[in-house]
Amino acid sequence: MKVALLAILGLFLGALGGAALGIAAGLAWVEIAQTTSFEGYSGTLVFLTFMPLGAAIGGIGGALLFALLAIRDDAIPIERQGEPARGQRLARDR
Repeated sequence: MKVALLAILGLFLGALGGAALGIAAGLAWVEIAQTTSFEGYSGTLVFLTFMPLGAAIGGIGGALLFALLAIRDDAIPIERQGEPARGQRLARDR
């Protein structure tokens, strides 16, 4: 369940980041390729081509990355075993 939830979170965050990078890449393409702006063609190119492609690639990449991190969670030590959490006292300290 944790793997699926983290994959969905990665999909969401990756899609947002990918869309932002897609817009940036589209704006760079419009400037470099000297795309015409007749009737908003350059804006349509950026927001209907580059942004969805960036969102799709970023979403897939983010989902795979977060799922991989969730699967490998046992290999990544987050808390040390046997130590109390921060702010908790041991029974002998009371």
